Amino acid sequence: MSGPVRAQLPHSTLARFRTGDASALGEVYDRYSRSVWAVAMTVTHADHLAQEAVQETFIRAWNSAASYDPDRDLGPWLLTIARYTAVDLLRRELRPTRGGHEAEQDAVVEPPDLDGAWLSWAVQEALGQLADHEREIIRLSFFDDLTHTQISERLNLPLGTVKSRSYRAHRRLAELLAHVRDSPPAEDDGNQSAPRQRTPVGGARGEGRDDA
Repeated sequence: MSGPVRAQLPHSTLARFRTGDASALGEVYDRYSRSVWAVAMTVTHADHLAQEAVQETFIRAWNSAASYDPDRDLGPWLLTIARYTAVDLLRRELRPTRGGHEAEQDAVVEPPDLDGAWLSWAVQEALGQLADHEREIIRLSFFDDLTHTQISERLNLPLGTVKSRSYRAHRRLAELLAHVRDSPPAEDDGNQSAPRQRTPVGGARGEGRDDA
């Protein structure tokens, strides 16, 4: 059985969002709130801050909606706001006040990794379009770093079945993430780009791995 496929919002909805339509904001929230929460959690590692970041992100997005280009994908734009918002909240949370006598000291928080946020979102979107058994193979192979034999034992499946499912799952995921793999690394004022994140796509991790 396939997992839920979260379709892109219609262009008309994005256009209404840009003009400040409240119903469009509701549709945007329903579509992206889970992804926004996931990005916030990667920054804050605290559910209460992530929940606050979700609310603040959509407030900021609503206030900045006029700057959004409805011809472009809303996801990266929104998750960029989410990342900055989460960093702001984490910095505020970690800023100590010592009896009101000493100056507050800003906590050291790494700057937002916008490429990483976009990549994480793209991978999650692609995983959501895989069948349940394919997504499980990817999770065990890539995220849990298990070999085909270990996956076979974990799922109580024949090794040949695991290998064939792994091949199909990685091939399907590679197709869904072709736009990520083919896009050039972002450049920053002429400086060298940071290394691309490892992704569970054929070519980056291959199609699962056998035991050494």
